[in-house]
Amino acid sequence: MAMDHFMEEVVVSKNRGLQDVVYYLATLIMFITAVIGFMMISSLLMSFSVLGLIIAAAFVGSAVLLFLRKDRLRTEYEYTFTNGDLDFAQVFNNQKRKSLGTMRVKNVEAFGPVDSEGFRKIINMPGLKRRNWFLNRGAQLYYFYYQKESDKNIIVLEPSTEMVDMIKKYLPRGAYRE
Repeated sequence: MAMDHFMEEVVVSKNRGLQDVVYYLATLIMFITAVIGFMMISSLLMSFSVLGLIIAAAFVGSAVLLFLRKDRLRTEYEYTFTNGDLDFAQVFNNQKRKSLGTMRVKNVEAFGPVDSEGFRKIINMPGLKRRNWFLNRGAQLYYFYYQKESDKNIIVLEPSTEMVDMIKKYLPRGAYRE
């Protein structure tokens, strides 16, 4: 019986302190702008003015926008490898999950570290669509290069050494570039 190859990784930002400060600051600003906006709306009931309505709508609108977008300040990436298929997802504040896609590793034309000569050749190709699915610039980054429907694509991510070793087993011959 064949053994399944499965590995799941979650990439989190190494600089969580600054990320948390910005998140809590956004929550505070959201609360303050909502209170000011609703106070202005209630004062409009006493004496209506178009300028007051516009300013109140701007405060309430910014509070709503912060409410809808503040979870994106705490972003993580999830890589799931299952028998040659690699699934990518973006996770916001450990609550919302957005699937980024699935890739068959056997369809990859080139894979290797970002600090390699192969990456420098590929990254300068005209018409290349680049997707950065990593958080930590100082981490060991790897790239996948593939073509799909005549579009040239490259994905840059930060897998662990164990996941890189597992990916190498499923790559086509000559696809790994050091």
